[in-house]
Amino acid sequence: MKAAICTAYGPPEVLVIQEVHQPKPKSNEMLIQVHASAVHSGDRRLRALDVPALGKLPMRLVVGFKAPRQPILGVVLAGTVVETGNSVKNFQVGDNVYALTGMRFGGYAEFACVNESKCVFQMPTHASFIEAAALPFGGTTSLHFLRKAHIDRANNVLIYGGAGAVGSTAVQIAKHYGVHVTAVCHERNIELVKRIGADVVVDYSREGYDRDLGTYDAVFDASGKIDKRLAKKHVAENGAFSSVAGQGPARERKEDLMFLNELFEAGELQPVIDSVYSLDEIVEAHRYVDQGTKVGNVIVRIMEESIR
Repeated sequence: MKAAICTAYGPPEVLVIQEVHQPKPKSNEMLIQVHASAVHSGDRRLRALDVPALGKLPMRLVVGFKAPRQPILGVVLAGTVVETGNSVKNFQVGDNVYALTGMRFGGYAEFACVNESKCVFQMPTHASFIEAAALPFGGTTSLHFLRKAHIDRANNVLIYGGAGAVGSTAVQIAKHYGVHVTAVCHERNIELVKRIGADVVVDYSREGYDRDLGTYDAVFDASGKIDKRLAKKHVAENGAFSSVAGQGPARERKEDLMFLNELFEAGELQPVIDSVYSLDEIVEAHRYVDQGTKVGNVIVRIMEESIR
């Protein structure tokens, strides 16, 4: 099968398309023909070994010293089950599924094996493979950190990075909870963020933008780039702050995929897709994400017919 292999840590050019052996599912695994994946922060961070200097050696010891032990990156996938192990009970050949693979990666290949007990579920019925690949990362990350910010008992929320893969999903999930949403993003993305539901949108590229912000029951840094001291000034008394940076990884929960299905089918969640690259264009896709200007999700189309 064809796959993008991470041959070393470094710039996007360390990713090389190669023919590798197709995996065989274990008894509790499904073999999935992958139609689409995406380029997310976990992929580019591992590829570039983008961690603080003191963390580089421990990270190498965990994931591989000279190159990732799992050389096929891709933390999400959407595809079709083509084979099941003899212990698999809840999926069958022909099911269209999507999954968040986390540190197991594997999405940048024509086939991948996923344990049925992990964060994998049937795709929303009316979603294309491209749309489905854009849901798991931003969706599960948003749900995890919005819970930490107690979104269920908030009246208003401030979301930094409202146009990213996580932030654009967080805006829509917060609206599902009936919360008044103030989102911070670049001027060029204001109309998009309003369109997906934000009540107020503030342009961070404008000098002194912070003066337009009040206090909020929940403050969520969806970009991981904001000065936490600045952000916490906007947390109301008895409010809560959460951030994708410095608060540990988001949990991967199958029930979160089920919830995302419900929101998508109800028309309350529409994944924001910046661009779609083929697997052969994986270097260009990573190069683009490295620029830090993407809006929503950058999708990698593995199968040509994955437009469905």
